[in-house]
Order: sequence, then C-alpha cells, then structure tokens
Amino acid sequence: MSSALLKTLIINIIGFYQKYLSFDRGLLMFLAPSGSCKYSITCSEYTKLMILEEGVLKGIFKGLRRIISCR
Repeated sequence: MSSALLKTLIINIIGFYQKYLSFDRGLLMFLAPSGSCKYSITCSEYTKLMILEEGVLKGIFKGLRRIISCR
C-alpha cells in the first residue's frame, strides 16, 4: 500500500470519527454540549494536521501523545 493511499485512508477514518462519533463535532455532540476536548484544536483535528505535515507514522505518534496528555 502506498504512503499516499495510507495517508488518505487514515485521514478518512479520522473524518468519519469526527463526523459521527466525536463528542465535540459529531452526532454525539448532544452528550457533551460544551464539548469534551480541552484543546482549541481537537485532538483528532491535530492528528489529521500532523499526518498531513509530518507523515503517517510521526503524525499518529504525535496525535496519540496529545490524546494521552489530555486525560
């Protein structure tokens, strides 16, 4: 699998999560009306940006590090 295809696949999976499963932007928003992320750019959006800027492995690593720091 090429890196561009993998990058697109992961970005689409994160987009699906944001649209349908996220408490901040998705359909589950009604469960946390004030949002649940303490960061102004949500962890999922940050992960997407890092994947686009740094590549798949570094981007996922930075995203996971940020998610872990959130709790």
